Amino acid sequence: MAAMAEEHEIGDDELLDVADNPTQAASLHKALRTLANNSNVGPELQEMAKGVLSGRIGMKDVIESDRYMHAITGRLGEIHDAAEHLSPEDRRRSEERAEKMVREQEEAESGSAKRDDRRK
Repeated sequence: MAAMAEEHEIGDDELLDVADNPTQAASLHKALRTLANNSNVGPELQEMAKGVLSGRIGMKDVIESDRYMHAITGRLGEIHDAAEHLSPEDRRRSEERAEKMVREQEEAESGSAKRDDRRK
């Protein structure tokens, strides 16, 4: 992990070729950092995230790569299966966490838009 800190890391703007807007690019960047630093996602997804963050691999290359897309869809399948087996109480808590995350994201976007308006 120390080597990652020494490497160049791409900026949000370098993800705009696959993101619809700067907010989505920032979210993708954050997700890539999470994957890169989480050994629970498996070595292939960690390698992919670190490669994108360092600029060695482009997100378009990842999307076009059968190897990486297989790893991503496999992990999504595991998440879906786990969600299917949640107890009603765990499902309720998960939905509450998801709603909170959406509200926080909307608040962050709203705050960013207000800051942008003040700069104009």
